[in-house]
Order: sequence, then C-alpha cells, then structure tokens
Amino acid sequence: MEFVFEKIFVPEKHSFITRNSPLQSSAKVHSHKNFELNFIYSGIGRRIVGDNISGFESGDFVLLGPNLPHCWELLDKENEQDPTCIVTHFTENILKSDFFNMPELDKMVHLLRQANRGIRFKIKDSRKIVSILEEMVHFKGLDYYINLLQIFNILLKVECPEILSNPMIQSKGFSKNLEKINKIYEYVFKNIHEGIKLDEAAAVLNMAPSSFCRYFKKKTNITFIEYVKSVRIGIAAKLLAETDNQITHICFESGYNNLANFNHYFKKSMGKTPSAYRKSFR
Repeated sequence: MEFVFEKIFVPEKHSFITRNSPLQSSAKVHSHKNFELNFIYSGIGRRIVGDNISGFESGDFVLLGPNLPHCWELLDKENEQDPTCIVTHFTENILKSDFFNMPELDKMVHLLRQANRGIRFKIKDSRKIVSILEEMVHFKGLDYYINLLQIFNILLKVECPEILSNPMIQSKGFSKNLEKINKIYEYVFKNIHEGIKLDEAAAVLNMAPSSFCRYFKKKTNITFIEYVKSVRIGIAAKLLAETDNQITHICFESGYNNLANFNHYFKKSMGKTPSAYRKSFR
C-alpha cells in the first residue's frame, strides 16, 4: 500500500482539534507530526499502525504518536450507518508545554510517550466517552480542554491496553522526505494570508516548479494546489464556527480575494455554503 505524508490543520491559538471523519475503502497509509486519538464510531475494516496489521470495529479507540505510519481502511458497512470515526489531533509539541509538568499529569505524559508505538483501548461501555467526544466536536476554550482531560482519565483506567507496533526505526529516506514535506507545510501556513506562490514553494526545496509539483503529489497523494485549498477551507471553517466575523472578512482571512470563488470552493469541500455551515454551530 502506498505511503503518503499529511499535514493536520490545527488552527492558531489551539493545541488540538476534534472532528468527525468518514472512513474510506481507498485509504492510504500516512504519517503526520501530530498526536492522534481515533475512536471508531461506526464501521469495520483493516487497521495498519507501524508494522501492525489488524482488524478494527465500532468502539475501538487508538492513541498514536507523531510520525507513526497508520491507516484505517474500510472493508464493509455496519448496521447501515455511515462509517465514521471521531478524531482528535494534538500539536506535536504539546508535551513541551508547562502545563504537562504538573505531577498530577505524570501518568498522562507516560501514556503519550508510549503512543509512539500506537495503543489500542477496548472500552466495555463506550457511551460516556462517545458523549464527551460528540461534545468536543463543537466545544472550544476551557470546556474543550476539560473534556479532553476527562477522555484521558477514562483511558488511564482501561485495563491492559494493547501496544500495537514494534518501535519504529525511521530510515534516512523517510526522515529526509518527512523533513522536506514539513518545510512546505510550514511555508504554506506562514504565508496563507499573504498569498502562496508556486515558485516560492518550489524554492524552499531548491526545485524547479514542475519537479516540485511531481514530488509533492507523489509524497502527499494530492496536488500542491489542492493542499493549499484544503488549508484555506480549514481556516475558514474554524473562523465560521468560532467567530462572528463577517463572511466577506473570513474570505480574505483564509487567503481568498474573491467572494464568489470562496463560496464555490467552500461548498464543494464542506457540502454547505459558508452561511449554512455557520448556522449549524448556532
């Protein structure tokens, strides 16, 4: 199965983000710098974490560390529900924050450090954790953080969590490609408001634009233009959900200079117009 690199959009002034995500039958093995909490809401299939290949089903809960290759590949539907998971991503430097120096969080820190091999939790009664996760999709601020701590408090009480993968030894080629792709991600995030230029992005890796485009598509499974659009839509979605800024203002804040184009690409990506998307959070 093909391996690709991925960048998870975590907005500025946020340490983590929770969202509903569909499961796909054509999923790719991928890696990103973030920690990931993944709860299977509905669906069955094959899970790949590092060198571990096993099945997954509704109710599975997995914690992953940064740069750990993984994939959830849908094999069938369950109970005719749309196969989905609820995913929380953390910024990769979350353990360096002063907050995690508190002795009361020692066990949580230890759990996060073990996540570099992937950890599966089998929770007997998942109703409480599902309720908290569903709230986190819409929460922000302190309520979000409190709910996240509640999730970890539940996970720390699970008996005999399963370590999924052997320790990963990254090859020089893997590390080199990861470093290159992350340089491009950083360029995009730093310049998304002012404007992204293909020749500037290519220059970050000392490549010609045509060679850069081929390299980026091969390593991420999407074109550079598609990636930039996804970042812009991610920024816009967060601003629509969490602020009262005018949609015209959000259009420009997310890097678009044309309201018609913004409305078109937002609806194409999110399935709703910006105004309808905002109403779903009110």
